[in-house]
Order: sequence, then C-alpha cells, then structure tokens
Amino acid sequence: MPLPTRRTFLKSSAALAAGLPFARLDLSGAEATQAAPFRPSAKAGLLFDDADLPRIRANARDPRFATLWQSMHDADLTADRNFLAHGVSLTNHVTHLLRVQRILERACVLYAVEGDPIQLELARTAIRKMLEYPEWDSFLEGGRQIFGLQRASEGSIALLMALAWLKGALTESEVTAIEEAILSKGAPACATAIYGMKYPDRVQGWTWSPRSEVDDFRHISLKRWPLILNVTNLKIIPTAALGLIACHFLSRRPEAAGWLELARSCARAFSTAYGSDGSYDEGVSYWGYTTLHMSLFSEALWRTQGIDDRELINYSGTARYALSMTMPTSGNDHAVANFQHIAGFTMPTVKPEFDIINFGDANGAVDVSVAAWIGRTRQDPVANFLAREIGEAKYLYGLIWYDAAAVVAPPEKSMLNQRLANDLVIARTGWTARDNVLALRSGGPANHEHADRNSVIFKAYGERLLHDPTRAAYIFKQPRWILRLTGAHTAVLINGQGHQYHDGSEGTNSSWAFARVLDYRTGPYGMTVTSDATDAYQLVNANVSRVHRTLVFLKPDIVIFLDRVVLHETAASVQVRFQANNEDLAAQLALPGGNFLITRPQASLLGRVARAPGIVVRLGKLPLAEKDGSQPYAEIDSAAAPAHEILTVCSAAPTGEPHGELSLTRAGALWHVQGTHHGQMINVTLNTAGLLPLISVA
Repeated sequence: MPLPTRRTFLKSSAALAAGLPFARLDLSGAEATQAAPFRPSAKAGLLFDDADLPRIRANARDPRFATLWQSMHDADLTADRNFLAHGVSLTNHVTHLLRVQRILERACVLYAVEGDPIQLELARTAIRKMLEYPEWDSFLEGGRQIFGLQRASEGSIALLMALAWLKGALTESEVTAIEEAILSKGAPACATAIYGMKYPDRVQGWTWSPRSEVDDFRHISLKRWPLILNVTNLKIIPTAALGLIACHFLSRRPEAAGWLELARSCARAFSTAYGSDGSYDEGVSYWGYTTLHMSLFSEALWRTQGIDDRELINYSGTARYALSMTMPTSGNDHAVANFQHIAGFTMPTVKPEFDIINFGDANGAVDVSVAAWIGRTRQDPVANFLAREIGEAKYLYGLIWYDAAAVVAPPEKSMLNQRLANDLVIARTGWTARDNVLALRSGGPANHEHADRNSVIFKAYGERLLHDPTRAAYIFKQPRWILRLTGAHTAVLINGQGHQYHDGSEGTNSSWAFARVLDYRTGPYGMTVTSDATDAYQLVNANVSRVHRTLVFLKPDIVIFLDRVVLHETAASVQVRFQANNEDLAAQLALPGGNFLITRPQASLLGRVARAPGIVVRLGKLPLAEKDGSQPYAEIDSAAAPAHEILTVCSAAPTGEPHGELSLTRAGALWHVQGTHHGQMINVTLNTAGLLPLISVA
C-alpha cells in the first residue's frame, strides 16, 4: 500500500473531526469483560479493560511498586502547572514535550487508580498542551514531512492510553481532539519513520527540522540514519506506536489497515535483531525500552484483533537474557555525582540494588513491566522471578501486567555460566548483591556500543571491582565522550591506542569492531574463556597479528587474565588497564609490592602481575576535568616487543579480610598459578605453546 501523504492525512483528519460527533462510535473500549480467560475482541481495550482495574489498583498498593507510587505522589503539582502554563516551548521536543508527556502519564494513572479530580484536571491540562504543539518531533523527510522516532511515537501512545485511563471522564469533544491530533501529528510521523527504514532507497533525505530546538544535535548527520536505525530501539518505538494507532482506528479509518500491515512487517523484520536465545545487542537498558514496545504492540494486536504475534522473539529467552545482565551491588553513603547529557537532561544513575552489566551505553535497571508481561503471557516462573525479585518498577505498564500471585521459580543452574548468542560471556555465583559476577564483552558491533572488545567487569562482595564507566556522553564534543573509548575500559591498548571506533558524527551508531569467542568451557571450578579481538585492533593498526584474552574464573573470587598480543613486523608496547569504580569518589588505588590494589568501601581487589623484563605497573587517571568526573585505573605496561604474554591474577576479598598467597611462575610455554586464597587451594597451569592456551585446573 502506498504511503499516505501529509495532505491525505490532514484531509482524513478533518473528515474525522467533522464526523465523529454524529457517529456515536464507542471510542473508549468495551465494557468490563471477564479477566480470565481473556477472549480477544475488536472492542477490547488496547492493554486493559474495566475488569482489570481491581488488579491494577491492587498492584498500586503492592510493596513492589511502593517506591514508584511514592515518587508519583511526591511530584510537585504546582511546578507541573506552572510549567504547563508558562514554561513550555512549543518548539522544544527533546525535553519539554517529553516532560509534558510524563506529566500526562502520571496524572492519568493516579486518576484511574485513586479518582483524584486534581489529577484529572492536570491530565486534561497536559493533553491540551500536547495538542498545542504544531508537530511532535524534530526530524524532516524530504524537507517537508515530520517523521517521528521517540516524541511523536511515545506521545501518541501516551494519548491513546489517556483515552483508556480517563475512560468516561473526557468529553466527546476532548476525545475527538485527541484522536484528530494522533491522526494528523502521530500516525504520519510514525509511518514515515518506519517506511524510510523499511525502504531506505526511497528516502529523499532525513534532516533536522529547522523549527525544533535541537542545536545540541544538529552537528549529527542523519544521512545514513534510515540504515543505521533499522536494527535499533529507534525503529521499534514508532513501529509500536503506529501499530497501536492502527489497532485503535482499524474499524473506523480506511488507512488503518495499511498502517497495521506496515507496523507488523517492521516488527517481524526487527525481531531478527534478537538472538535465538533472546539476547539483545544494544545493552540491557535499551533491551527494556525496546522489548516493552514489542510487547505493547503484540498485546494490543492480540487483544483487539485476535492476531497472535506474541512469539516473534524468544520472550522466555529474552527474560533470561535480561536476568543474566543484572548485577546487584551494595550501596554506601557516598553520593554519585550528576552529569548532564544535554541541557535539561541529567544522565540517569542506577540504584545499587538494580545494578547491571553495563556494556555500552546501558545505564538503566531492568524494568518489572516486560518481565511481568512475559511471565503472564508465557506462564514463565523465571520471568516472574525477575519481575518480583530483581527488576525495578520504572514504567507504569508494570501496574497492568504484574501478578503478585504468579508462580515464581529461581533461575536455572545453567544460568550461572553463560555464553550468550551474541558472544557475551557471564559467570556468577548467584543473584544477590553479595554474589560475584564476571562478564566479558566479546561479540560484534551494536548501536550504543563502546570501544570495549574483550573488556571485563568483575563484581564481588557487593562492589564493582573492575569497572566499566557509566554515563558516557552521547555527543562527541563533550568531555565524557572519552568514556566510550578503549582506554576507559578494562581492556588492552597497543602503543597506547585502542581498537577501531567511530567519530560520533552520526551519533552513537555501530563501529566495525568484532571480537569472537574461540573457546568456552565450564567445570566445577568455574569458567574459562578465550576471546579474539584481533580484527578490531587491525582496523587501526595493520601491524597487529593477534589480540587474545583468556580468563579463568575460579569461583568465587579469583580471576586469571592472560593477554597475548603478537605483532607482524614492528615491535610495539602493550598496556593492560584495570578500571576502578570511582563514580562516587570512593575508590582508592595503590601499588603494594609491584602489584596493584583497588579498594572500595566493602571489598578490595589485589592484582598480582607476573614479573617479566620490560613490565611496569603504574596508576593513572583518564584526562577529565574534576567537574567531569574522576576515572582512575591501574595499568600494566609491557615494553616494545614483537610478542607479549601478560599474566595477571586478581583476587577479591571483603573489607578487612586478607588476600591469599599466590605464586605466578613461568617455565617455557607453561604458566603456573599456585597457592591459597580464602581457604581455596589454587593450582592452575596455562600452556601457551599453541594458538589457544591449554588450561588445567587441579
């Protein structure tokens, strides 16, 4: 079906506005139906009906949502009203329109649950302000048509949900105005975006709208965005929005069938961005945002049309992927500094109890909502465990789907050691803050990635001891862009240089850098893995012949690093960095006896370095001004040579407890690590005579 023009949309919207007052259509969904078993119906609400409200209201009182609910009640309504009345710029889509949307969402839910007329009036005010915006996003196709990625998409969904949350409280003219706005400002923007990603050869040209306040971003080229965004979260958001719009209007607008077909085809195509095991490359916080919108669309499609697309991806697997990426830590009394990504937008921080393995830009906790939906839809007790025990209640959709009585089961034992389909490797002793987690970033490029191939995160006894810095800048002109580069990770540098990464001129898109797991094994001792990042380094240094990292995780608290770098012709120096977590300025670093020690409030890590000619151990810090944070590291520098083997043995210990005595020796191609730590006898041999080290754990 050809893509409707803006003129067609506006004409159809005008006709809708004229005809609705006389059509006597049911605009707000069906009357209450039985909650279980659910029977799909063209008259069903997009996500819930009256029969679901008792459960939603009970969830609002459930301890699982206590923090979220309290934060909603703590909102400053006077500030909200002043902002809506005097503070909103109708050309500011990035922060102002988003704030209006969030006020609307909060007020709608509070009214639906508690019936507070103050919240109803606030919701009405927010609706009017959203409708005042002449357009809902910051991007143009062909210099004419607004296309929407987040604001038009999220705004359309928020208004559709307002029709459900405020059912019976809005006048017919208010409903008409909302629907007209969605038809004229939401649907065409969403359709244009995903049509362009589906058919990038038909895109005339994506540019920033000159009418939108996006000066912080205008330097970013959108020329390749139809290709770049096609496998990112910014495709599925407008896809879901257009799908929900189509489900809402399907029996009343002839265009809706085309919208639905376009949205379904794009959702099916996007589903291949997930691994067969449900893994997702952009990182777990983007996983939550993306999978939530996949779920919203498939749920609405099932409820209203009886079309079941709820198996497009491995939902049970993707819940386990999210669970694998959780890494709760313990809090302390040291405050974490705030940094602004752009004016008016503070980079989010993750509460320790909801901490994650944050490879790339991942900077948000796993949310309850998606896990609850998967648990409900798939009857999956492990997804229910994630929803009840691990995730954070951030999105309001969790109130709709959470089931306090759902059957819960802990993760399978196989999840204690995992090589995911995207070559992330994660090994752990358990799922609590006091359990220990080792994570290796192998695998290929992805949107929102960093230059972090073969980098490592190690959490033990409640502390991040080997750290991947959080809240890197999204804009290359900002100082914290440096946190994206290899030198900011627990990774290898060659002649002080990391592996290939892009220059940021197109945003946070993928690089070309690959790493690949060559060997992965588990046993009673724990886990071993070897990953090859040669390709990534060769892209910037043709002299590189091999960059391999081998890890031996002797559970619960010893990690052996063997870094092997080989050059083709010219000798080069190699640096191996170990990043400390100093987000709260609570890390201390020292060099006892030529080794390195990272101390955090609740635990410490001792890195023993195998002695060899040309090896120097030192401390350093990323070149950031004090206002931009402090990122210290320990570094092993191996002097210029044609080949390097650098062995480092790290042990973790709770504060106040000693580190054991371990010896690191070499005889030809054999490395030996022997001794004791915390009562554990250590006897490991690494034979490096071949391409892959042969590892023996006695």
